[in-house]
Amino acid sequence: MSPEIIVILMFAGLFLGIFFGFPTAFVLGGLSMIIGCFFLGPEVFGFFVVRLEGVMKNYDLLAVPLFLFMGVFIEKAGVAERLYNALYLILGGLRGGLGISTIAICAVFAAATGVVGASEVTIGLMALPAMLSRNYNISLTCGAICAGGTLGILIPPSVMIVVYGPVAGLSVGRLFLGALVPGILLALLYIIYMGVRCYFRPQDGPPMPPEERAVPLKGKVILLLTSVVPCALLILAVLGSIFFGIAAVTEAAAVGAISSTALAAAYGRLNFQVVKEACLSTLLITSMILMIAIAASFFSTVFVAVGGDDVISRLFLDLPLGRWGILFSIMFLLIVLGTVIDWIGIVFIVVPLITPIADKLGFDPIWFATLVMVNLQISFLTPPFAYSIFYLKGITPPEVQTSDIYRGVIPFVGLQVIGLMLCILFPGLITFLPGMMVG
Repeated sequence: MSPEIIVILMFAGLFLGIFFGFPTAFVLGGLSMIIGCFFLGPEVFGFFVVRLEGVMKNYDLLAVPLFLFMGVFIEKAGVAERLYNALYLILGGLRGGLGISTIAICAVFAAATGVVGASEVTIGLMALPAMLSRNYNISLTCGAICAGGTLGILIPPSVMIVVYGPVAGLSVGRLFLGALVPGILLALLYIIYMGVRCYFRPQDGPPMPPEERAVPLKGKVILLLTSVVPCALLILAVLGSIFFGIAAVTEAAAVGAISSTALAAAYGRLNFQVVKEACLSTLLITSMILMIAIAASFFSTVFVAVGGDDVISRLFLDLPLGRWGILFSIMFLLIVLGTVIDWIGIVFIVVPLITPIADKLGFDPIWFATLVMVNLQISFLTPPFAYSIFYLKGITPPEVQTSDIYRGVIPFVGLQVIGLMLCILFPGLITFLPGMMVG
């Protein structure tokens, strides 16, 4: 059977399995074993053992549980609550001030947790009631929280970056620095949109009454310092040690995990229950990611063994569109895939296929990888597999309908596309900081 037919069978089986709700890891592993047995023979079992051992020995993946552990403790320490209270008082007097505060806190909290679910649920529980009680537009409120929450998957230290690096064979530290400016850029685009819309439509985001902001300046400054400084020091400790070549990503993640534990203790939030929840949450998410990693690595090995990588490479490189046309075709494909597959599946399945294509086209690997990760952020807002929408719906009051959330995220999807285009047109937004990295 020709490689082209086998490729069609593999992808058809993959999409059918995911569509019918089977776990991604089982679909990838089972499909790979079936195709491998039919077309490669008994040696496919050896492929599985080799890929299993490879994932288990991957030193960079040790950073995944450490960053997850750090994120849980940052959440439990109450940092987000302190930040929100501080910005709530400082910016609440502006039109759309609470929305701007929400997005700003999401950006800071994203850098401290690296996980969308933790960021969005934590911020949403505080921001949603506050904004709705002050007659903010429901759709705008939902869109701001959803979009702000997705920053957790891009602004480093991000779990997606930690996973992406080993899959693409790239330095996680350089990817951290490459994603930093695009993450901040998206946050600024969200803030500008919120400010401009509420300036011209004050009914969408009315300012807080003066009596609610009647707190002495000294109190505001103390509240801001006690919330921002500890979190900023933690982020600088992690990213700074990587930037200056002091520590590798895994060591930096260990520093972050220990520092977040100390921060929780300093705020009086450290107890056995918190430690138990942090360990269980870290174990569950890490187990899911590693199971998918093993299965997807096995899938990629079988896919290459049957000649699938050559089929995909020829498919894109033979397009009469030129290198930029091929790049935009890949970006469009990723947006479409993001509506039906989560980011973990796309990273493990698609990235090994498109990375060699980008190399053959002469694109900078860090720049291309960051474009892919910016693109994958869109998948959190595009249904049906829009995880950000699902996270928010789980905590909304009855008066907030799913249709309100869908309407709210549409403008922010447009802003994400604008951010992606800016990164394509101005590569220095991505390549500047990695180029300055020591070591």
